[in-house]
Amino acid sequence: MRIPAPPGPRRAAALAAVLAVALSTAAAPAAAAPSPATGPAPTVVLVHDAFTGASVWNAVAARLQRRGYPVLAPDTPLRGPAEDSAALRAALARISGPVVLVGHGYGGAVIGTAGADDPKVRALVYIAALMPDRGETLGRLCARFPGGALTEALTRTSVRDTDGTRGTALSLAPGRFHDILAADRPAGTTAALAGAQRPLDAAVFTEPAAAAGWRTVPSWALVATEDRLLPPALERFQAERAGAHTVEVASSHLAPVSRPDTVTGLVLAAAEGTASAARRPVASARTLVLAAAGCAVGLAVFVGGGLLAPGRRCGRIRPRSR
Repeated sequence: MRIPAPPGPRRAAALAAVLAVALSTAAAPAAAAPSPATGPAPTVVLVHDAFTGASVWNAVAARLQRRGYPVLAPDTPLRGPAEDSAALRAALARISGPVVLVGHGYGGAVIGTAGADDPKVRALVYIAALMPDRGETLGRLCARFPGGALTEALTRTSVRDTDGTRGTALSLAPGRFHDILAADRPAGTTAALAGAQRPLDAAVFTEPAAAAGWRTVPSWALVATEDRLLPPALERFQAERAGAHTVEVASSHLAPVSRPDTVTGLVLAAAEGTASAARRPVASARTLVLAAAGCAVGLAVFVGGGLLAPGRRCGRIRPRSR
């Protein structure tokens, strides 16, 4: 009876390769399966500028929702960074999952304070925004660069607060609203916004910022190169100081209305960029076991083939005839 010869080194190597491919194929579904770290899509919280309301985000919010992102656009009291940030924190407390904060104009100062110490906040996105450092006032920040028309376009009204103290409310002169905020849009587009604008407490320009979230939270920034309210040079300076991922677009200050696609794209980049590390596939226990088994089998075949090969050569040696 002829006993088949054991596999030689080449056949052993081929067999090991086949086994490795088979085992890796079996392990692939486990590695590609969603891991618990994937989690839900972050909630995008949109914070409006002074002189406007949450409606400026309508086009951006609709685009984000079509992409599957939950969206919240709360109204801001416009009482100052501390009070407005406290109101935003109250809204964030009702959200259980991760958050991307987006601020337009003055809303940048609000998200910078509210997002500094909230572990749910994964990214800050600044749209033609103010980005004060800790202890910096908005008045001092705006005075860094010439060219903005904010100061000259303001109207001041004396008001009495609920506690009886008197203060000053600021608003944009109706005749200047379109030219300063949205010169790249038809006048009819901004007429309703101008009529519905809410006054801003003058204290917002003298109150030091309590925190600067961009120092600890990944940040993205959009510079509106046609901005007439804030100097584009100021927006660039702030973005560079924060080390933010920055895009520039030929837009008026009202970029959420004028360039909703670009604004949405930047928000999506922030949401996906901060989630990429958490969503990286994690090898399961089954994958590791199969990989280890594949290594063991391949090693055994190689070793066995190497040991048996000399036996084949010995078996072919015929004894010399005497």
